Amino acid sequence: MKAKLILENGIEFEGKAFGYLKESVGEVVFNTGMTGYQEVLTDPSYYGQIVTMTYPLIGNYGINLEDGESDKPKVRGFIVREKCDEPSNFRCEFSLEDYMKQNKITGLYGIDTRALTKILRDNGTMKGIIALEDMSKEEVKMKLDRFSNRGAVKEVTTDKIYKVNGSGKKVAIMDFGIKKNIVDNFSKRGCSVTVFPADATAEDILSIDPDLVFLSNGPGDPQDVKSGIETVKNLVGKKPIVGICLGHQLLALALGGDTAKLKFGHRGCNHPVKDLVHDTVHITSQNHGYYVSRLPEGMEISHVNVNDGTVEGMRHKTLPMFSVQFHPEACPGPQDSNYIFDEFMKYAL
Repeated sequence: MKAKLILENGIEFEGKAFGYLKESVGEVVFNTGMTGYQEVLTDPSYYGQIVTMTYPLIGNYGINLEDGESDKPKVRGFIVREKCDEPSNFRCEFSLEDYMKQNKITGLYGIDTRALTKILRDNGTMKGIIALEDMSKEEVKMKLDRFSNRGAVKEVTTDKIYKVNGSGKKVAIMDFGIKKNIVDNFSKRGCSVTVFPADATAEDILSIDPDLVFLSNGPGDPQDVKSGIETVKNLVGKKPIVGICLGHQLLALALGGDTAKLKFGHRGCNHPVKDLVHDTVHITSQNHGYYVSRLPEGMEISHVNVNDGTVEGMRHKTLPMFSVQFHPEACPGPQDSNYIFDEFMKYAL
């Protein structure tokens, strides 16, 4: 059926709806990856967002039950140039459309995704509506004004503490919207992992006497995660702390640094990052709309984004603390930066 994307600046794109046929409101962003659409759909960091894939054909290898990064899709909507209705892959268990119907995710296809991406690149990310019916400008404004992604972390964090057994170092994870493959990477290294909700206190975490505290990725503005920042402040100097993405930003805020919003964010699996410590460049997987705009006192930059020079990693000069903005777990890839987990483990007591 016919549908359209209406951006908050008034620009409209007409296409066709697929998946779950219901109006959807969210922040419109774009992802530059050529593969990994299942991982994108299920990444909790995309909570509240309508994701546009820049690669034109999506759905060609289908969906399976193994490759999700969380229990179900977290996006508000999904926009593609062309959807594949006849996937071909030996691991395929569902078509993209069937998966989206089952999980109540609204899709839009048949629009010029290059034009949309250029608009977002030039004007910045903005709110939008995937609409199945005509609506007045007043209705559009009212629905967009109503939308807010504040409190997103509360919607995606675990509601209870859980463990993944291992015989090695004890890792306490603060779950702000963690991806499954991050936990898997610690498990592969033999770690005994305990995952805590985002509102866990420093006392909760210290009660298991961890060898390492890990701050996970997650959605939204880091400055909205007040309890997480406070918990990290109370852990500084007591245990080694490492983090990825939102966790990297929260560590910066807890130490007195600052964060700001990027114009259109970094999302995809083809972003070059320079490791200043090892003097190498890696292609990384990224998904963030915010960055560390002011480095905290005592920290030094370990990684920088080759495209725009933003901070992609930082280490403390004297305390055992290290974090990166990109995603070294990088599922479906690339695997260039997987060594970061080995770097994390060097900080364990």
